[in-house]
Amino acid sequence: MTRGSGHAASAILLLTASLLLSASTAWGYRPFVSTDAAVADPKELEIELGYFNLERSRGEHTFIVPKVILNYGIVRNLEVVGEFEVAKPPGEGVQLTDPGVFLKAVLKEGFLQQKEGMGFAVEVGPLLPSTVQGKRRLGFEGIGILSGRLVPFTYHLNAGGGVDREKANPFVIWGMIVELPVFPNFRLVGEVNGESARGRPADNSGLVGFIWQPSSSSFFLDAAIRRGFSSGAPDWGFTLGLTFSFPTRPSP
Repeated sequence: MTRGSGHAASAILLLTASLLLSASTAWGYRPFVSTDAAVADPKELEIELGYFNLERSRGEHTFIVPKVILNYGIVRNLEVVGEFEVAKPPGEGVQLTDPGVFLKAVLKEGFLQQKEGMGFAVEVGPLLPSTVQGKRRLGFEGIGILSGRLVPFTYHLNAGGGVDREKANPFVIWGMIVELPVFPNFRLVGEVNGESARGRPADNSGLVGFIWQPSSSSFFLDAAIRRGFSSGAPDWGFTLGLTFSFPTRPSP
């Protein structure tokens, strides 16, 4: 990693540490590719920070430090989502990958909003140009999200598609998350997800891991291992991260 990117990473970690001093309880929704049918509360900022991510493909390693998703509640049941990754592929310089800005709206409240039944949400928005060669155009993505509960499990189903940053190729994405509470503040989690696009091999993979809220803490830690199922996915992946949130308006 270059000296400049090292300074940037240090600044992000310093900012994270300072924000933790005033963080409130967050749901803790890393380490998934898919998402749930819930949004941040109005005027609340939720930060999902992957402070260490490693992908291994064909015997080579790609480090992704950091991976950041920002969720800001605009009004009830509506948030704006921003995301990006800083990756260091083997033999290449540091790259900004997969940036995007999305609107996420809960169309039907469910158990995640303390209501009866399943919840449904949509998330749509542009895929912004990255610094990766061949992926410097605008794209678009939209997904539908269904969250439900089958005691003792919680599940989240995702399905959608769009056009990519390369040649405006159409693609289809899907995913399913399953969560199992084991102890207070500790969940075992799993995910299967994939992406298929015209002219590219499918990117299908699965994940197993956990999400833990440390005792008397107001943030969530996560760790997971991912295994690729198809030729377009990395062979293996490993991730460590945390999620926390805080209000952006002063308390009355």
